[in-house]
Amino acid sequence: MYFLRDFPLASFNTFGVAATARQFAVVSSEQALMRWCADHGKSTPPFLMGGGSNLLLTHDIEAPLLQLALRGARVVFDEGPTVLVEAMAGEPWHPFVLWTLKQGLCGLENLSLIPGFVGAAPVQNIGAYGVETAESCESVMTVNTQTGEPREFSNAECTFGYRDSVFKHGLDGVRDQYAITRVRFRLSRRFTPRLDYGELKQELKNAAITAPSAADVSRAVIAIRSRKLPDPAVIGNAGSFFKNPVVAADVAASLKSRFPTMPQYAAPDAQIKIAAGWLIEQAGWKGRRLGSAGVHSQHALVLVNHGGATGAALWTLARAVQADVQQKFGITLEPEPRVV
Repeated sequence: MYFLRDFPLASFNTFGVAATARQFAVVSSEQALMRWCADHGKSTPPFLMGGGSNLLLTHDIEAPLLQLALRGARVVFDEGPTVLVEAMAGEPWHPFVLWTLKQGLCGLENLSLIPGFVGAAPVQNIGAYGVETAESCESVMTVNTQTGEPREFSNAECTFGYRDSVFKHGLDGVRDQYAITRVRFRLSRRFTPRLDYGELKQELKNAAITAPSAADVSRAVIAIRSRKLPDPAVIGNAGSFFKNPVVAADVAASLKSRFPTMPQYAAPDAQIKIAAGWLIEQAGWKGRRLGSAGVHSQHALVLVNHGGATGAALWTLARAVQADVQQKFGITLEPEPRVV
């Protein structure tokens, strides 16, 4: 692999913040990745990056930065109603979803228009409109960045959680311990709509669609996301910046008694999920700015770079939002993006 020195990263992260990688290389083959990791990974652990859509850079990157740009998608095994597909880690996520739909496959349509690369999907266990990566991810192929050895993780070994997985923390608590190279998804030719969200149902109803196809659901999701979320090409952002907090049922009941209009939703293990955007708006942050760093005027979950904001300034804004939500509701908001 060929490394570039003092490489500017402003166009490689969707926040558009200025930062520099002391060493930067694009990884275009698994073999090159394995060789480099075997030779250098233990002495100089790398910083792994995909599309930069779930990343807030608050300082320069001193470690060797590897951008995983492995491309391609294919059908691995066709069992008739069930099909196993594989996508390389550097394949852009949304085009991959559209590719699966063109193959007549269902399961990822609710995840349309999410930015980033395929490799980030299992790391973050990306989810939207009632569907998460964990539901269709069959396995994840990786390279140990300290040894160069390949390893396949089964779905269970990924230990998926809400916007979480083993890849966020590493088996030994070491971030970037495993570089994802390929992801396999088990999809279906039989479509079962997942329309848990009222907003999605309403979008289809407005289009007079009573028996939606997977493509119909995808188009509806695209329409909703296009209206609600700012385009990073126009204004820097990383989508939803905070996770929706999950609390115990008794805590949720207490909050509901104090704030009757608080949106709450059932979550696994008899817990309750609370809408983070509502908390932020009620704390008075929707549409506010600290210099060039701001909270979006239409979607309070989204932090934006109005132009020239540093990563540190955006992080200062995020912490101010966290502090006010904590003070008003006693809830600590957790960031979705990786903050470095």
